Amino acid sequence: MSGVNEIRSTFLDYFRKNGHEIVPSSPLVPRNDPTLMFTNAGMVQFKNVFTGLETRPYSTAVTAQKCVRAGGKHNDLDNVGYTARHHTFFEMLGNFSFGDYFKEQAIELAWNLITREFGIDRNRLLVTVYHTDDQAFDLWKKIAGLSDDRIIRIPTSDNFWAMGDTGPCGPCSEIFYDHGDHIWGGPPGSPDEDGDRFIEIWNLVFMQYEQVTKEQRVDLPRPSIDTGMGIERVAALLQGKHDNYDIDLFQALIAASVEATGVAAEGEARASHRVIADHLRSSAFLIADGVLPAKDGRGYVLRRIMRRAMRHAQLLGAKDPLMWRLLPVLVGEMGRAYPELQRAEALISETLKLEETRFRTTLERGLTLLSEATSTLHKGATLDGETAFKLYDTYGFPLDLTQDALRGRGIGVDLSGFTDAMERQKAEARAHWAGSGEAATETVWFELGEKVGATEFLGYDTETAEGVVQAIVRDGKVVDSASAGESVQLVLNQTPFYGESGGQMGDSGVISTDDARLVVTDTQKKGEGVFVHSVRVEDGVIKVGDAALLAVDHARRSRLRANHSATHLLHEALREVLGTHVAQKGSLVAPERLRFDVSHPKPMTGEELARIEDMANEIIVQNAPVTTRLMTVDDAIAEGAMALFGEKYGDEVRVVSMGTGVRGVKAGRAYSVELCGGTHVGATGEIGLVRIVSESAVGSGVRRLEALTGETARAYLAEQDERVKSLAGSLKVQPAELIARVEALVDERRKLERELTDARKKLALSAGPGGGDDGVREVAGLKFLGKVVTGVEPRDLKSLADDGKKSLGSGVVAFVGVSPDGKASAVVAVTDDLTGRISAVDLVRRASEALGGKGGGGRADMAQAGGPEGAKAAEAIDAVAGALAS
Repeated sequence: MSGVNEIRSTFLDYFRKNGHEIVPSSPLVPRNDPTLMFTNAGMVQFKNVFTGLETRPYSTAVTAQKCVRAGGKHNDLDNVGYTARHHTFFEMLGNFSFGDYFKEQAIELAWNLITREFGIDRNRLLVTVYHTDDQAFDLWKKIAGLSDDRIIRIPTSDNFWAMGDTGPCGPCSEIFYDHGDHIWGGPPGSPDEDGDRFIEIWNLVFMQYEQVTKEQRVDLPRPSIDTGMGIERVAALLQGKHDNYDIDLFQALIAASVEATGVAAEGEARASHRVIADHLRSSAFLIADGVLPAKDGRGYVLRRIMRRAMRHAQLLGAKDPLMWRLLPVLVGEMGRAYPELQRAEALISETLKLEETRFRTTLERGLTLLSEATSTLHKGATLDGETAFKLYDTYGFPLDLTQDALRGRGIGVDLSGFTDAMERQKAEARAHWAGSGEAATETVWFELGEKVGATEFLGYDTETAEGVVQAIVRDGKVVDSASAGESVQLVLNQTPFYGESGGQMGDSGVISTDDARLVVTDTQKKGEGVFVHSVRVEDGVIKVGDAALLAVDHARRSRLRANHSATHLLHEALREVLGTHVAQKGSLVAPERLRFDVSHPKPMTGEELARIEDMANEIIVQNAPVTTRLMTVDDAIAEGAMALFGEKYGDEVRVVSMGTGVRGVKAGRAYSVELCGGTHVGATGEIGLVRIVSESAVGSGVRRLEALTGETARAYLAEQDERVKSLAGSLKVQPAELIARVEALVDERRKLERELTDARKKLALSAGPGGGDDGVREVAGLKFLGKVVTGVEPRDLKSLADDGKKSLGSGVVAFVGVSPDGKASAVVAVTDDLTGRISAVDLVRRASEALGGKGGGGRADMAQAGGPEGAKAAEAIDAVAGALAS
């Protein structure tokens, strides 16, 4: 037993046999902590359990938690590939006790697992304890039989864990493995502790205190346990390796990278293969959890990870995108433990391929920009840090590539300036993320959830119901009552009002009691299943404990249901037309419209949109019943239900099915099958019809559809039809003939424009009525045709000058055209026999100066320029003649 998959399953099974609930890994995007960019430890999903804001149906748990440390406080990105144990993505094995067992059982469970189940040599193990934790010291002696010199007291914060400045905290006990005296380093707490001989493999946190204030610490009434073991480190130990990248999982990924590039993992290429292997894991898992490359936030960090790996692929000489070709190996290694990888494989593959294709263009552009920025620098000079950081931050051009590109020219980079610029950027990023987590929930709702329990939702089957007011909240504070004119939030024991979720807006309606009438303006879900009704008290007084009649706005709910069901049909149609890489990335289900964001790398064509719309309407006219089943998540996915990556699902999920497929793999089978907690129509015919009104981009690799359904769609089409009829009437044709008539008018207009242009050119070259001055004169023995012309577009001046040359035979032509805004364009042409001694470029520059412009350019026989002072057009002609005469 030494493979990563075996180690993981052994760990989970061991604690399951010892009474622990196996809890699936939470997403890498935290759902309960707005201060974290990514889940970076096993205890993150249990934070509210430890603080008492949330309870679970179990008191002990075990997890294999996927983690990312590549942004914010914990950022290992720049070290990855060059050290033995730095990763952006890692798995944290952990066992947890929520007020159940404490130090003694935690130590006993840990010691038995590593020495018996894992078979690690106990003589190579030593532990640390917090220097005042005599209890842990004594338990290690008793349970493990360790001598005093192998239980090291550490007086620093390294062995004392705290959730924050206040809150739960407690001493730690870390387990170290001695890799042998052939490796430099000393035990923890010694001067040589930074060496690699003694490696920490497991940390046990004894959460026994609460930090009330900076000075006051009290005992927790229910001490708890939180542990963390990095699977990569223990796998290296069990496989007889000292380097995490030598374990079976990484070796499989590195072997695939070597095969794809044809470059051995030796010398300088060794680090590149390691970077690719590590960053492939973090990129794939982040995409599977709903993160896509972007310019800020989580997407920005993902893009940095991806592009760092892609740069190393380029350094290895990969001519084509590489990372997506390695994805099947990763899915094969980790897909069984983390099935979201399998479900999202198509999306991950598309995203990796598109991003690497784009980044190759970025590399070329970055090298060009770097060349321009350093064109005046010589050997021994230094590129300023601001420029280096701009290349890195704005154009995705990494610092080390900048250094590599300049090293051959003997030019350095101001690393201090670069670091200062990066720190400013990080400070801005931290400010951006502070308290902005998308799943943030206020403490008051957790407290109410604990006190009154989750709200029972009745709205799948009814739009009216009775309920009891269990809490009233005004300005974030719990109150006992509210009077007419006040706006407050209500929590009831049960409700037919749908709380906003999954893109579907919350319900509105009316709540009434014997003593009050309230208008519900919105409904939200807070905490763990608490439905919060935002209300305005119209009459009377509402009090906690009142019985109330609740009525949802039926018309609004009906439109919401239709739009929500339409998003499901569009989702499936999109996948059929565009491919299975399409996944929902967000939606808005409002009463009057729907908005649907999906992963797709390019704009949809008109033909694709028409097919998508037709397929959705094909199901709508079936008027097929919409069925809902309650199933476990695993069973639902096994039956083909689509789950939205990153969404949080409970033990039971609603599986919504609608329509019957008529072609392809869906023929004769349920058309749309999705996990969904929203409200839907009873039959597809209730949607009426769906009409796509726009398609646009909202971010890298994300497209947005906006559509209308039912009466709103019918009104939209009627309005469009009225426009067509009105236009047809104006053109005196039947609506069916409108397109042909418009095309004919466009062709006619183009013909007239060409004729008008020709006429204006002829007029410009003519002598005018009565045979007046045609603009031709003799200058310095040469024919010179110089005229100010009007009504001729600047783009037509060159062809006019060509005609002028033909009329002269030999000579110089100068035309100045003045536009309605007062600006001027000048063209000078010289016949071929004169270009050896006269340059049109020199002459047109004189015209440009007269017009208040600068420069001009072209060839010796034809040049063009312009200027802002069209009133001096005649002076410009004279300037050309003067230059010709001089």
